[in-house]
Amino acid sequence: MILTSLDIDTAELERRTGWSIQPQGACKGDVCVPLSDGVVPSGPVSVPELAERLRMPLLRDEAHGLWALGPESGGRALTTAAAPDLVLPDRQGRPFALSSLRGRKVLLVAWASW
Repeated sequence: MILTSLDIDTAELERRTGWSIQPQGACKGDVCVPLSDGVVPSGPVSVPELAERLRMPLLRDEAHGLWALGPESGGRALTTAAAPDLVLPDRQGRPFALSSLRGRKVLLVAWASW
């Protein structure tokens, strides 16, 4: 998102990013990330604070006086923590469902030859 100011209206923020400002913080779907006490649902939002809390990159183009706010990186601000049900063959060719590991910590490693 390209910005000319480091404050953004809450309605514009929601329209352009999907994040809305609620009393409990910045919310997108079922995920809410707390913001400082000074942020209220009706006022402008501090873009640097929002970028830090949501782990969104914020870059400045000094030559043009613009700011670029990137998408959330998946740090503390996941849009969901639910993995899709995935069924793939195991090493013996039998189907293995990711959902069979529900409730346990899982590390998925993916590799592609291209």
